Amino acid sequence: MTSPGVVIVGAGQSAAVAAHTLREQGYRGCITMLGRERHRPYERPPLSKAVLTDIEEPRLEVLTEDAWVRSDIELLSNSEAVALDLRRRHVCLADGRVLGYEKCLIATGGEAHTLPFVPTAHPRVHHIRTLDDARRLRASLQLRPEVAILGGGFLGLEVAHSALSAGASVTVFERAASLLDRFLPCEASAWLEARMRDAGAKLMLGASLSDVRASPRGRMHLITGAGALEVDDLIVAVGLSPNDSLAREAGLEVAVGGGILVDASCRTSDEHVFACGDCTSQQRPGQTVPTRLESWQNANEQARTAAAAMLSAPLPVPAVPWFWTDQGQHNIQVLGLPAPDLEYVRRGDLASDKVMWIGHRSSVPLHGVAINAGSDLRAIRPLFERGQPLQWEDFPLDTTNLRAWVKQMQAHASATV
Repeated sequence: MTSPGVVIVGAGQSAAVAAHTLREQGYRGCITMLGRERHRPYERPPLSKAVLTDIEEPRLEVLTEDAWVRSDIELLSNSEAVALDLRRRHVCLADGRVLGYEKCLIATGGEAHTLPFVPTAHPRVHHIRTLDDARRLRASLQLRPEVAILGGGFLGLEVAHSALSAGASVTVFERAASLLDRFLPCEASAWLEARMRDAGAKLMLGASLSDVRASPRGRMHLITGAGALEVDDLIVAVGLSPNDSLAREAGLEVAVGGGILVDASCRTSDEHVFACGDCTSQQRPGQTVPTRLESWQNANEQARTAAAAMLSAPLPVPAVPWFWTDQGQHNIQVLGLPAPDLEYVRRGDLASDKVMWIGHRSSVPLHGVAINAGSDLRAIRPLFERGQPLQWEDFPLDTTNLRAWVKQMQAHASATV
């Protein structure tokens, strides 16, 4: 058994950021990282975009070579934690090794949802969660196949654009009647649908599959409510399941909908165990129940928070949730969290493909969506951080200078404190 130190279960982006932050804040003990893959920690957002489309694969490593060496991490690749003993403070590995820890950080991320009627082991069925997954799909796309994508979420639509750019024929199946209706205002959803169709995707909205079979010709035979369809490749992008089984089996508290419950310092129900990233569920301001945020930003922010908490250092100021996605040539950025009772005000012209919506409740901004207007959304961010009512009458007007308006609203908010 190794000498106690910090054991990080998981070797993704959140794990790497946490380890690097520990070193930056002066931790000199042993840091052991357990990774099921053979790769060093890498970023996942490019898997559905640049990894599928670029001639030269982009650099994905979370830490530079110099930062990796300075962080002095013992990475145990191709290893899996199978049990967590909270009383003894042990992590048990599949190969029989036992690692002792002073503090344990669970950063196990999530697994792609599977569907019971889809033959996941078939070579023409794809889930995009790992670098090896993306490389396998890239090889298939080079043949310009007919592709079906199950799921019209952010990931499915990103993959659809990548497949189209590779010359594939693409059909997207989405159970909802509109795209991303839980995350975007109605106008933005309709804009996205139109742009997807313009790009050449066939959208099957309000549709779902009931069965998938391998045809004698090696293709995939899909059974839908509207009939049958044969394709060369099937891509399943129907969401993510948090990898919380290790915590659950150890007796740590897990949210009703999944995800390891953590407090504001990313501490679990055991004082020596922390968790960060896609495997967690956390109570956030304005939310009635703990929620999971699957984003690049959240992975980084929670990692830094967990590292600071493990060292009893001051915690970073919580950031307003932020998310971005590239949909073909268009960039969409989201600030804050959506809610069904928000009132939206729009700035910009949909026809120009540069537009922004702000959703507010009682005039307090809570959700922002920007299409090709990320800099404008960043300008408004300080108003989200204040969380105070604003006057929205001048916001949509073309004659309103946005940055001057933001300064005016900041001054007004300060005067009313």
